[in-house]
Amino acid sequence: MGLSLVVRNYVPQDLQSCRALWRELTDWHRGIYRDTTIGGDQPEKYFDKHLAAIGPKQIWVAVHDARIVGLVGLILGEDEAEVEPLIVSETYRGKGIGTRLINKAMTEAHVRGRRILSIKPVARNIKTIQFLHRQGFTNIGHMELFMDFSERSWKPGPQMFRRKFRI
Repeated sequence: MGLSLVVRNYVPQDLQSCRALWRELTDWHRGIYRDTTIGGDQPEKYFDKHLAAIGPKQIWVAVHDARIVGLVGLILGEDEAEVEPLIVSETYRGKGIGTRLINKAMTEAHVRGRRILSIKPVARNIKTIQFLHRQGFTNIGHMELFMDFSERSWKPGPQMFRRKFRI
């Protein structure tokens, strides 16, 4: 990789950096969906809610030169675990950071005795879906289908079970 990187447990001093990463993820989703309303006026506050829900021991950060450039969280269920979120700052993508973070989540889920590890990328995040497939996420366990009554435009998506979907 060539990049000096440490993946470590979240500590309270990481709060502002993690909020900024959460905002960056929200802005990414706003861009791929062309919808500035995603996440509301203060999307970084959702990191605070997520942190309160899962606890700091289920969040790890990627640090490069004293700067937090990525984070991963793990929601623990009885038999299963879910990766949420997985964020790498845009300028650091493609440098192996996502792989290191997802490997941390995989290791933690396995060590904690979970049988299944899942992740739910948004459907338009094709690069992330391709990345996750390369990491071994090749099984589809659930799908979320919905109708959109807004004026949002949808792109042609994949075909499954001889049915066309939009993303």
